[in-house]
Amino acid sequence: MWEDEILEELHRIREEHAKSFNYDFKAIFADWQNRQAASGRKLVSLQPKQQSNNAVQRIE
Repeated sequence: MWEDEILEELHRIREEHAKSFNYDFKAIFADWQNRQAASGRKLVSLQPKQQSNNAVQRIE
């Protein structure tokens, strides 16, 4: 079976990060937010696209 070394490394890093916070999602998320704010990078938040009425057909 084919293995992706980069993906394996990402999984390992993610596991170590989660373990360091005792798998507490709120603490992990807070850490992500702190790292994001500390990065100094400009963040962009895009509005969701409006879906037209013609895009979805209902089958009843």
